[in-house]
Amino acid sequence: MMFDATAARSSHMPQTRAVEIRIHRSIAEIAAPDWDACFPGNPEGHAYLLATERAGIEGFGWRYLTAQEGGRIIAAMPAFLTDYALETTVDNPRLRGIVARIRKSWRRFLVLKLACLGSPCTETGRPGFHPLLDEARRPTLMAQLIAAFEAMAKAEGCALRGLKDMPETELPALRPVIDAAGYAALPGLATAWLDIDFDSEDDYLAQLSARTRKDMRRKLKSRAQVSVEHVTDLAPVLDRYMALYNATRDRSDWQFEALTADYFTAILRDMPGRSFCTLYRVEGRLLAANFFVANEDVLIDKFFCMDAEEGRAYNLYYLSWFNNIAYCLEHGIARYQSGQAYYDNKLRLGSQLTANFMFFRHRNPILQRVLRWVSPLFAIEESAEKSE
Repeated sequence: MMFDATAARSSHMPQTRAVEIRIHRSIAEIAAPDWDACFPGNPEGHAYLLATERAGIEGFGWRYLTAQEGGRIIAAMPAFLTDYALETTVDNPRLRGIVARIRKSWRRFLVLKLACLGSPCTETGRPGFHPLLDEARRPTLMAQLIAAFEAMAKAEGCALRGLKDMPETELPALRPVIDAAGYAALPGLATAWLDIDFDSEDDYLAQLSARTRKDMRRKLKSRAQVSVEHVTDLAPVLDRYMALYNATRDRSDWQFEALTADYFTAILRDMPGRSFCTLYRVEGRLLAANFFVANEDVLIDKFFCMDAEEGRAYNLYYLSWFNNIAYCLEHGIARYQSGQAYYDNKLRLGSQLTANFMFFRHRNPILQRVLRWVSPLFAIEESAEKSE
């Protein structure tokens, strides 16, 4: 699918070549180096998105937008289509119960067909721009991508359109474009990260408060009872791993996509040297697992899953945290990114937060005003607790 970007150009930014916006149904249609060039330093690149696309995640259709100029991709964004239940982010069991009862008689109550820029399986929805592109052109290209996305959403019959997890660092340049397109903002879940600016575990502990340092040393005494293994093949433990993942997901306050065994196995298979899983066993029994994607600069903690009953006795959440820091130190990785939600522990362990925002627009202006009015009910509350 192609979209003429001429109408979306900004008059105050002259163009020397025509920009063509293309919408692809598979990222396999795009050369990996061309896509990855727009997302330098991001482990969740072409290989990650292709494995995700092929994983058979139920309820999602995948799209990929590229802006091309002179035969070169200069901007890109993933996108997806799904049926979205508005109460997904509601942290109110009573309200969720009311919605569930109504939905027994009215199946699509508060369910809208959604087209969204971003990916449900990446840490943020940051747009990609070629590093040689003049930064002053980025707002214009973003406007063109949004215009093409809007046309696609209309063709797909999606009344609700969104942008998922836009980092606040991108907003000074891009927020005016998003606002001009009629989108309303909601706070999303922030991304937690820790700079590995120390040389050893002792140096890291010295950066923490005395109380936290004492607590961590006490918790780490259980190390002697736990065996730790880094693997790139989950086949021998796949059934147990998926049981841990599904149980952990069921305990979560936010349930959007349900990942499949094919997702985990495909990431490990298709991203050699850039993905792995750490297994935690006690007396041979698998009690926890940590799934990662990485490159030479950043380790992204995608999922930590644990046996809620047995894992706490061995402080496996904290053991995994310190094991991940040790991995970064051993491999010269400068940043450990521990993901979204449950910030209390992450903050006291030295993490910093980068805010993310969601944006939404309904094609019906009356319903858009209604959604703006009720949107605080559906905003994500950032929980401070972590299932340890």
